[in-house]
Amino acid sequence: MREIVERTEVRTVVLQEHPARLRPAQRLSGEAYTLPEDAVEWLEALAALRADMTNPWIYPFREQIARACERTAAALRVDTG
Repeated sequence: MREIVERTEVRTVVLQEHPARLRPAQRLSGEAYTLPEDAVEWLEALAALRADMTNPWIYPFREQIARACERTAAALRVDTG
C-alpha cells in the first residue's frame, strides 16, 4: 500500500516589536541573540530545549526553566476571546 502525504505549513509573522530589554544582545557564545519569529520556530526551539536537558549549561537551571514554562503554558491557556 502506498500512502501520499501532503504537508501544508502556515507561518504567522508577528509585526509588533518586543522591547529590547526582554532579550540580551548576545548569547554566551558571542553570537547575536534572536528569539524565534513565529509559532513554528517556537515549537522547534522548545523541542531542542527538551532534547538538550542534560547539557551541563542547562541542567542547573532545569527548575527555573520548568517554572517559566509552566507560567507560559498558563498564559497560553487564558481565553482572550
